[in-house]
Amino acid sequence: MPDRTRSVSPGAVKGSVRDEHGVVLRIPQGWELLPPGDAALTRRVKQAGPVWTMQERKGRKIFSLGMYAPSARIAQLRAALELERQNPAYGRKLEQGRARRAKEQAEYVEDFRGAIAAFLRFAPRHQQLQSAMAEAIAAHATPVGSGTVARTQRISIERRAEAATIAWLRHATTAYDEMYIARVKGLRREVRRELAKTSRVLLDRYRRGESFPEGRCVLQKALTSATSSSLWWPVT
Repeated sequence: MPDRTRSVSPGAVKGSVRDEHGVVLRIPQGWELLPPGDAALTRRVKQAGPVWTMQERKGRKIFSLGMYAPSARIAQLRAALELERQNPAYGRKLEQGRARRAKEQAEYVEDFRGAIAAFLRFAPRHQQLQSAMAEAIAAHATPVGSGTVARTQRISIERRAEAATIAWLRHATTAYDEMYIARVKGLRREVRRELAKTSRVLLDRYRRGESFPEGRCVLQKALTSATSSSLWWPVT
């Protein structure tokens, strides 16, 4: 019986997985894969003892495929949870939790929108554009589970707002999405750094209050294109 929790990935042979170092392991006898989807059950199974979390990397993203744990443990905890869910008090508790999280999310979106506006700090003549951009960027970057920089807690909200804005500008006002970038270590980061410089120069023009001929406002065109399109990009 495994004595510690591991992160594993699919193995080449049925009944096997690979650990963090690529070592092939056999799935323990009597264990089964608990698919993702039931957060409460997943949490309780994890708390009850060692598990093997199953993950798969696709490109730069890692996707959860569930976790392996003893079948008996999963069955026992699933049955106990089903009984608990039949209690009306459980439903009330869930609803209270949803309401609390919705309130916290709404407050965060408002705070993030304000942080974006503070970073933009456009001249008075461009205040309407500033508000529209802050609204669009915040709406795209803040959804729970989006995986964007806006959701990280490792940096301040001011830095999150700045990073999200620069990322939005990179996708909306440059040719970044059509660029061919060779798979050379550090090259993509360098390209992003150079494009960020261009974006900051552009923002400074709006902060100074420069005027733009009708139809030539880069940010207005980008905003119109982004909000009218169903194609959105990751703000990372």
